[in-house]
Amino acid sequence: MRIIKKILIVVGVIIAVLLTAALFMSKDYAVEKSITINKPKTQVYDYVKYLKNQNDYSKWASMDPAMKKTFTGTDATPGFVAAWESKNKEVGRGAQEIKKIDANRIDYELRFEEPMTDVADAYMSTDSVAPDKTLVKWQISGHMKYPLNIMGLFMNKMIGGDLETGLENLKRLQEK
Repeated sequence: MRIIKKILIVVGVIIAVLLTAALFMSKDYAVEKSITINKPKTQVYDYVKYLKNQNDYSKWASMDPAMKKTFTGTDATPGFVAAWESKNKEVGRGAQEIKKIDANRIDYELRFEEPMTDVADAYMSTDSVAPDKTLVKWQISGHMKYPLNIMGLFMNKMIGGDLETGLENLKRLQEK
């Protein structure tokens, strides 16, 4: 009985520390990853501006080959929506909409419906660093209410690795 009481006290202290830390943490997060692709900016941008092409390089798109995908609107233009629905809990259900597009950046809104409900902003940008080299940045940012904002400590690990995998896949596709 003493051991159980000590375990409960330790668990209670850990929870209290985490909840207290969350009071002082930012409720906003941003995870950005980048990669240099050995191709001209126009070639890379002309590929990434099409949201449907994310199915070829995004880690999330490859997690469920049976995922149901629907598209609404004209790709590479504001208002285009790519929606997904998967039985895989890591993929879930949601939609991504192009909100703004210019000569080197595409801004999206991500709407997650399952397994959680959330909205996040994302963008991909392409910048020429040499005539045949393009820096691609991919960022996801959002807001988490207290006490879930404690997850901000883990967002880079949770999302960052998936962004890096997607960028490495994009590099491989563009450079072949």
